[in-house]
Amino acid sequence: MKKIAIGLMSGTSLDGIDVLLASIEGSFKETKTEILAFETIEYSTDIKEKLNNSMDLSLSNVSVLTSLNFELGYLFSEAVNQLLKKYNIPSEKVDFIASHGQTIYHIPFNSDELKASTLQLGDGSVIANLTGIKTVYNFRTADMAAGGQGAPLVPYADYCLFNSSKKHRILLNIGGIANITYLMKNGSLDEVIAFDTGPGNMIIDAFMNLLFNQSFDKDGLVARSGQVIDELIDQLKKIDFIYQQPPKSTGRELFGLTFSKQLLQTFYNHRKEDLIRTVTEFSAWSIGEGCKLLNIDFKEVELIVSGGGARNKFLLELVKKYIRGIELTISNDYGIEVDQKEALAFIVLANETLQNKPSNVPSATGATKPVILGQICIPYKESK
Repeated sequence: MKKIAIGLMSGTSLDGIDVLLASIEGSFKETKTEILAFETIEYSTDIKEKLNNSMDLSLSNVSVLTSLNFELGYLFSEAVNQLLKKYNIPSEKVDFIASHGQTIYHIPFNSDELKASTLQLGDGSVIANLTGIKTVYNFRTADMAAGGQGAPLVPYADYCLFNSSKKHRILLNIGGIANITYLMKNGSLDEVIAFDTGPGNMIIDAFMNLLFNQSFDKDGLVARSGQVIDELIDQLKKIDFIYQQPPKSTGRELFGLTFSKQLLQTFYNHRKEDLIRTVTEFSAWSIGEGCKLLNIDFKEVELIVSGGGARNKFLLELVKKYIRGIELTISNDYGIEVDQKEALAFIVLANETLQNKPSNVPSATGATKPVILGQICIPYKESK
């Protein structure tokens, strides 16, 4: 039966809240979706500052995190209600909301002091009760409880929406972090390979903000005007994460604002354009290195790019340079705008959850078994 759903996505780039309205029916490989409406609501300067501080170990504190969990719940709810009002859709017509939440901290592995764990803020009870719509949220924890890293989760949706009997495909999402999903032609879900390759826009955006007071490098024009700084890129290429075998995931804990500030303290005497060029080159190179871990012939593979980085023309040129022979397209060619895919993916995941079906990919996350993802919040509605 066809359902109407809303997907909420707020990624590591901290651009804002993606709100996507779509219809969905079926399950797994029979899943069919249609995008009906989409909006991006930018975070205010105040919220961005709070989020950045909350992710900084030297600035974060428990009261800020507690407050943010509800503040973001209010913002997500407002985003949903604004979309429904704009398109004149009663909340009663929406069957469920799928909310990824805002990732604050992610610990993929146990250490001597810390347990593998993850924290996404934006309370689902707040969203459900302020919108009146059943809400599925906090998707990552169930996978981690089964021994996985809780990421990446989008590969299940990639498989449902993009598996092909004719072509091998790599789904590349370039958000703050870049990640890939490899779908073998006629492959099964167990054969899916997916992992984070390293930074996507994260360091580029941080440098643009710190050096130019701009949120991103439009079309990669600043990077295109610069030259690679050899000593900087040589240092970046020594980062161990790039060479680790999957399953693997990363985030602001490794490549966040603190990391970018430390780089700039060391290389402050170089041209600003050269700094942007170098970290753009590094993002493209690390994506290429990640794809090489697949050990496949790129001439037989279609690369489908999504995420904000898909709008950076120069970055895509560099990606093609490092993955020679591959056919490169963007998700727009398949009816899914580059900014829409992740919000749609969590609708797919929530759809499985509400049918009591698992939707993690153990081969990608390292989990010991399939699990049903997410927690469900149901608003109380008085009978009339």
